[in-house]
Amino acid sequence: MIKTYLFDSTRGQLFHDVDLSRQDLFQHQDDLVWVDVFDFNEQELNYVAKVFDFHYLAVEDCLQHSPRAKVDAYENYYFFVLHALRYKEDSDEEITLEQLNVFLNANFVVTVHRRPLPTLGRIARDCLNKKIGYLENGSDRFLYHILDGLTDEYFPILDRVDQRVDELEDQLYEQPNKEITEEFLALKRTILSMRRAIQPQKRMFSGVNGKYVFQVAKDNEPYYLDLLDHIERITDSLSGFRDLLDGVLETYYSTITARTNESIRVLTVISFIFMPLTFVTGFFGMNVPLPDQGSVWSTVAITAGLLGATGGMLMIFKKKNWI
Repeated sequence: MIKTYLFDSTRGQLFHDVDLSRQDLFQHQDDLVWVDVFDFNEQELNYVAKVFDFHYLAVEDCLQHSPRAKVDAYENYYFFVLHALRYKEDSDEEITLEQLNVFLNANFVVTVHRRPLPTLGRIARDCLNKKIGYLENGSDRFLYHILDGLTDEYFPILDRVDQRVDELEDQLYEQPNKEITEEFLALKRTILSMRRAIQPQKRMFSGVNGKYVFQVAKDNEPYYLDLLDHIERITDSLSGFRDLLDGVLETYYSTITARTNESIRVLTVISFIFMPLTFVTGFFGMNVPLPDQGSVWSTVAITAGLLGATGGMLMIFKKKNWI
């Protein structure tokens, strides 16, 4: 499906469902066209690529899933691969990446995505209501609005991950079990997936020596600085969550090891106590004549010896703080 929006800078009006084949599509250098291609088939994508003369490699990237964000510079436009995050805590794969491809030129922005994205849906709704604020300040400002919307969607996920880490810390000291280990692994996968999607964007939108990897108007640079600040906060939070989770996981394994050692120590003490008892009863159980076996005192003496040996070992273990 293809949706089109045209901002006519001469008349200061916004039109939608414009014909892309019009020869007078860009009458003024400040005109801006937004083409949103979603839930598309290959024929629709090829049509848009032909209208704007997109390189076939960029078109191939739109048809294939790429897990890493990037920006490629072509002769007349820039091509971005971005990602929105979908978070489903109860599913096997908690984090899924919704790929958003963006073609950026001074006079057009083409967004290509398979599934609906809330950020683009909100912008499209405002454009249909004739709100021209998104398109009247240039293509780089329009790209900022898209990026800002995607970034804002990351923060609720971060808040939930933070809550889950706190919950894991509480459960750790209550009752370690198999479910906690699975929760650890699920959280680590979630954090890793988020880092893979967001970390490259930090390099994409951080200016080097005051220059960006794509053209940004001087008036719009503060917006991208604010965007970069948000991305850095997110990446720093993810790094903190990863380190905190590693520390909690190490504590968890230490707790398990300590409890295992405690159990082994108890079993060892029991084995040492029963070792002489087993030896004596086993030795005299082989039809070996007891000393003075005709007297009841022989049985009493052996029993007293066994009890004495047991008591002596218990005293030794107690003195060494083994029990």
